[in-house]
Formats: sequence, C-alpha cells, structure tokens
Amino acid sequence: MTKFGRGFTKFATAISRWTGRPPVFAACCILVFAWALSGPLFGFSDTWQLVINTSTTIVTFLMVFLIQNTQNRDNNAIQAKLDELIRVGKSSNSFIGIENLDDEELEAILAKLDQMNARLRNAEKATAEAQEVKAEAPPARRKTPAKPAARKSAAKRAPRKAAQSTP
Repeated sequence: MTKFGRGFTKFATAISRWTGRPPVFAACCILVFAWALSGPLFGFSDTWQLVINTSTTIVTFLMVFLIQNTQNRDNNAIQAKLDELIRVGKSSNSFIGIENLDDEELEAILAKLDQMNARLRNAEKATAEAQEVKAEAPPARRKTPAKPAARKSAAKRAPRKAAQSTP
C-alpha cells in the first residue's frame, strides 16, 4: 500500500469513527436548528437557503466515499476471517473466496444452497412433527418390576411341586 493509501485509510477510519458518535449527530442537529432560526434574520433569502444546501451536499458527497472505504475494509476483514474459519474447520474449502466470483457463478451457488436448505428444513419439520405425534400419544402401559419377578419365582417353584407330588 502506498503512503497516500495508508494515510487515507487512517483518515477515513478516524473520520468514520468520529462522525458516527452521538455528540457529532447532536452538533449537526444544532447547526440545522440554528440555520432554521436564522431564516427570519436573513429574510429567508436564496443565499440563506443556498448555504445549507451547499453545505449538506458537500458533506454528504465526501462522507459517501469515506463510509464506502470503511465498509470495504470491514467487509474484506470479515471475509478473511470467514475464509480462515472455513479453512480450519470441517466445511468445504470450495467456499473460500466465493465473494470474488462473478454474479452468475455466485447465484448458482446460492440457488444450490437454497435447495439444500429447503430439504434440511423439510426434514427438520418432519422430525419435529413426528416428535409431536409421539408426545401426544398416550403412554404405553408398563408392567411393574414386581410382576415379572413373581412369575419367575412361581415358574421355578412349579417344577419342584410337581416332582414332590409324584410317588
């Protein structure tokens, strides 16, 4: 990056941070209010109107470029972080750098992902509905543990009685 580029980046970042604060917004509101109150003093002249129109147009024009620069850098940083997470994770590495594809290629990937998401949502919906049906069904009657134990002991006793009763 050139010396001018680094300087512009620092300047744009500082201005974006400064202008995004509540006191700066309040100061701008006060300036507009003061301008409006000064209207009768200047007779609401064309020059009086031109001052606010020109001022706001210039500030807006310059701020658009500063804000765009800041957003571009933020987006690039986020993309780099996401690419690194994809690279080290279990995701498909084919997604790294897709922000650089042309619109048609990106749209094709998004369409494919939308189809996959629709299938996943339908599968999740079916699973949730099945769980609701299962939850609404009356509970099955369960036998108490004492009954099977009683049957076992009765079954063990029965052959002994039969053996004892034979002469």
